[in-house]
This record gives sequence, C-alpha cells and structure tokens, in this order.
Amino acid sequence: MVLNEEQKAMLEGEYGAGTAYAMKIQFAIGESFDAPRMVPITRAHVALSNQEADLWFAEKLLAGGAKCRVAPTVNPGFCYEYFTKRNMVAPEYADLMMRTHNAYKGLGAVLSYNCTPYTEMNIPKFGEICAYSESSATPYINSVWGARSNREGANSALCAAITGYVPEYGLLLSENRKGDILVHVEADMKDDSDYHYLGMCGKKIGEGIPVFSGLPKNISPAALTNLGAQLNTSGAYTMYHILGFTPEAQTLEAAFGGRKPKYEVVITNQDLKDGRDMVSEEGSRRIEFAMFGCPHFNLDQVRHIAKLVEGKKLAVPMYILVSSFTKEMADRMDLTGILNAAGAEVIPDTCPDQPCWHFLSGKYGVTESPKCAYYPKRREIHFVIRNLDECIEAAMSGEVK
Repeated sequence: MVLNEEQKAMLEGEYGAGTAYAMKIQFAIGESFDAPRMVPITRAHVALSNQEADLWFAEKLLAGGAKCRVAPTVNPGFCYEYFTKRNMVAPEYADLMMRTHNAYKGLGAVLSYNCTPYTEMNIPKFGEICAYSESSATPYINSVWGARSNREGANSALCAAITGYVPEYGLLLSENRKGDILVHVEADMKDDSDYHYLGMCGKKIGEGIPVFSGLPKNISPAALTNLGAQLNTSGAYTMYHILGFTPEAQTLEAAFGGRKPKYEVVITNQDLKDGRDMVSEEGSRRIEFAMFGCPHFNLDQVRHIAKLVEGKKLAVPMYILVSSFTKEMADRMDLTGILNAAGAEVIPDTCPDQPCWHFLSGKYGVTESPKCAYYPKRREIHFVIRNLDECIEAAMSGEVK
C-alpha cells in the first residue's frame, strides 16, 4: 500500500505516538485487504463498548497524544447520571463509565452516546467516504444514504477518526457495492417490527449483498434501522438494497450492475415468525418488565407508546432507551410526563447490554427487538419477542400471549 507524505509522517511518529499507533493499525488492515492506497474520510462513528479492552485502547491512544481529526459520534454505554443517582450500578462500573467518558472526551469525540446517529446528528451525503462501526449504522449509511463505509470495528473506526484516513477497499469501491442475492419478500410487512424479523432471516438469505423486492413503497426510518440491525444479528451484512427505494437500486439492472443474481430467495410469513422466534423465549408467560430501544427509539416511536398508555397504568416497569436528543424532545412535548405517569421510564445514552441492568438478571421481559433479546442473554436477562403494540399490551397486563 502506497502512503502519501503526510501518512508516512504519521506512521513514523511525527504526529505523536498515539497517531503513529493508529496509522500502524490502519496500514496493517490495508495491507491485509490489498488496498492500493488510503483515502480521506469526512465522518466517523465509533461503537465504544464501555468495557476494559475498549477503555485500554482509548486511553493508550490518548496517552500517546492522539486527537481526532474527524470528530466521531460514539455508541452508548450507560447514562452515568441516571444510574448512579439511583444507586443502580456498582462503583467499579460507574468508574469504568466515567473513565470511558473522559478518554473519548480527551480524544475529541462527539459524546453523543447514541447507536442511531445516522438519523439525527451524523448524517452523511450520497457518496461520502466514512468510517462507521456499529451493527445498525454501517448498513444504514451504505444502503439508505448511499454513503460509503466498510464494516469497521470500534478500534479501526477510532483509528480512522484520529488519522483522517481509511484504506481503500471493499465497499468504498463501486464494483463491490452491487447486489448478488435477489430476495423476494412475499411476507406481509404490516409494521416496523416486521423489519426486525426480516433482518433475522440472514441464515436463509446467505452471504452477500441482498436486494429486497416486494417491500412497500413507503418504509419508515425506524423500519430501515430495524432491518440493518437485525441483519447483523443474524449474519454479517454491511449493505443491502431495496429495489426501487434505496439510492443505488432504482432498477434491477442498477442493483445488480447488469449481472444476474447468484441465486434467489423467497421470504414468507413463516420465515418472519421463525426469525422472531430464533432468540425469543417460548410461549405465553408472565413478564416482569418491558424494554425498547435496541437500536435506540426515535421520537415517533416514543410518541406512539405515549399515545397508547396515556391515562393508563402499566403492570410492569417499562424502559425506553433513546438518544439524549430524543429525550430532550420528549421532555419538551411532555411525552416523558405521560410515560412516567403510566410507569415507564425514558432513559438516554444507554444500551441494554450494560452492567447497569444487573437488577433484571434472572427476570423475563418483553421486547420487539431480537437484538435486544440476544445480547443481554449473557447477563441472564430473558425476553419474549412480540411486535411493539403486543409488547405494550403485555406491559399493561403483565402477561405476554
């Protein structure tokens, strides 16, 4: 891989040890993918995990004097103020979250703590070269906005933010962005939750870039977020196309680059049910809580829940995870007040796969998101998966059907 003079200077330590470390990692990635050169980025998103290894890496770069040339947005850990004020998190985890906050602040990141920045504050233009990690973010910016990013890890995205460059390979190249699997959706796509379950069909779809046909003409941002997030729960998809909808798939010829698909797949209502049930607990049962917001809920989703529970009382606690921007808007519109009166909490800056939820260990809840159900299993938190309205009904009755 050929480096320009600035990139060589970074690698040789002229911009400090932290920047040299970041460039060394990126150079190795580029070499492993036979990238001919590095290209500048204009946006980045880092999927920080708020875990020891993530913190070690960020602090190492910071100690080496690294600063982000391209300020990245970052994923959530947990809301320090909310959980410490209520004594809901152990001191060692609170300390880990604060150190993570300080490390990324020192590096010059945008402390958004949001896993859906691509719909609010970090929205790329068509063709813009980016470095995004986060399982729902990369497919969204590639597929919906037509920007260009490879499937970066949290560390490689942070390195890109520091150097301002990425190796040129993969989905940065036009020839690698064409679809190769034609997916005929014959299932009834009734609401946003069905896109969660479509995304969970990764095993049937197979490896490649799927082109979905048969989907409705109007698809909400939440549905598109759901689709990308679950495609990366059931498989590894950095990009998809929706025929006649996404920017690079206005026609079948454009979607496949004039080539024939390597094979075709049909998705039925049974496939959606199988996708939902893949990680769901079985059958009807009593539940002890409800949780939404993996990926983070947007304002329309919060408003939908508020409308259904206004003037009513939930039988179990409900936790709605959102960005701080959405929380501020919900406060202004008194949606938070309506939800609090019903027994629901709107919590910003927080992921369900964090130690702050230890009090739910061993309990059964309900969610509409397979991703939300999948990751907390390692913390012994169990979920039944239903569509959003069914989840709300279950939270009001205390039982899921």
